Amino acid sequence: MRAMKLILAPMEGLADFWVRQALTDVGDYDWCVSEFVRVSGLLLPPKVFYRWCPELKLGARTRAGTPVHLQLLGSDPACMADNAERAVELGAPAIDLNFGCPAKTVNRHRGGAVLLDEPDVVHAVTAAVRQAVPSQVPVSVKMRLGNEDDARALDNARAVVDAGAAWLTVHGRTKRQGYKPPAFWDRIGHIREVVSIPVIANGEIWTPDDAGRAQRESGCEDLMLGRGAVANPLLVSLLRFGGETNWDAILPILQQFWMDVADTGTDAQLAGRIKQWLSYLRRRWPQAAQLLEQVKRETSPGVIGRLLADFEPQ
Repeated sequence: MRAMKLILAPMEGLADFWVRQALTDVGDYDWCVSEFVRVSGLLLPPKVFYRWCPELKLGARTRAGTPVHLQLLGSDPACMADNAERAVELGAPAIDLNFGCPAKTVNRHRGGAVLLDEPDVVHAVTAAVRQAVPSQVPVSVKMRLGNEDDARALDNARAVVDAGAAWLTVHGRTKRQGYKPPAFWDRIGHIREVVSIPVIANGEIWTPDDAGRAQRESGCEDLMLGRGAVANPLLVSLLRFGGETNWDAILPILQQFWMDVADTGTDAQLAGRIKQWLSYLRRRWPQAAQLLEQVKRETSPGVIGRLLADFEPQ
């Protein structure tokens, strides 16, 4: 029996280079996907690809050796193809295409989930990229169930298959549904039943119980973990090996992360990073809420570092 694949999701403004590094240090992911590189009419210079996917300079792998696939977002087939070709020249081992981003700014410029209203464009972009990059480089697609509704979900999935995508990741909500629970894993199953390529289920997987339900309801063996992996950095290990996690295993991850990001931004930016992560962690651990209370008014890296190093839960 084939082992399930577990993938770290592309999460704009959350799973950047440093978070990908931290999560893959402690979790056995099959691969992760970069934040999207936005393509809007120009062949982008290498520095843009390196900004969003610094791992390209490191063999397209994280510190732990996890492969990093590069994600592109855009609607112009020729320009997307040109940029995909450049990304591969820079070392991207695979190209993922974003037809799922719900951000209004992106959608207004015909990017992300709004393109799911136009299956012919989804097909054209995917086909152009597939034709532009070497045959050994996989091209995959990540999409939602739809834009305003899921009426075109199967049309989009078939368009992706016909265009030559190697696999399809489906987030189980429409753009209109945003990130509001639940995710409709059963509707991912409707897609899986009509396509001939692997389908990866994504959305609202916070716990091993969620993962099991997502697999049963979608019929998908493979899962992409997003915010749930940030809220529990050891979620992937629980899915692979079982067991339990406790706060004593989480705090060292935060401490290492803080050392890694030192001097990578302004004081306010660095403080924002740790506060954002603690906000996710407090869903599960009251200790994270206590630590967030201690650091939430601090911006001094030295002070925050000492609070992390000396933290003792009440």
